Amino acid sequence: LIAGAVSMAAGEYGSMKAQQELLERELAMERRELARNPHVETVELAQLYQSRGVDPELARQLAQGVMVDPETALRAHAREELGIDPDALGSPVRAAGSSFLAFSAGAILPLLPWFFMTGTAAIVASVVLGVLGAAGLGVALAAFTMGSPVRLAIRYVTIAVLAGAVTYGIGAAVGVST
Repeated sequence: LIAGAVSMAAGEYGSMKAQQELLERELAMERRELARNPHVETVELAQLYQSRGVDPELARQLAQGVMVDPETALRAHAREELGIDPDALGSPVRAAGSSFLAFSAGAILPLLPWFFMTGTAAIVASVVLGVLGAAGLGVALAAFTMGSPVRLAIRYVTIAVLAGAVTYGIGAAVGVST
């Protein structure tokens, strides 16, 4: 549980940090272009507005109005041109914490029996709790996505069983036994 949770958190942190840095680089490049070529960027913004159905004259006026303030211009170009919300680049620390907690919540279920029993009984209880947890996750996701609870429960049970089988197979191949 701890090794997996820390690994997931570290991976999530690294992924989010890289994404954040990439988006910040894109914003810096856009900021430079706005300073170097404001006329070109104004025309570009007007064309983006037109492509979304705004009347050409109104699009030109909107773009000129937005370009008056450099920060407003950057935000508009970031959203319209790059599809980035400069205020919502994400937090690597929050993502890592969420990943750590989510992994821990899922990983604790199959470990619980091992605190109270051993041997075959612990193995069976561990598998049952893991399957029930995966099914529960599927049903919970169905409530949020309006998907089929049965279909999503089957999907997540299948994923959990396959992951467990692969893990067991690797353990058996390297000589780990229960």
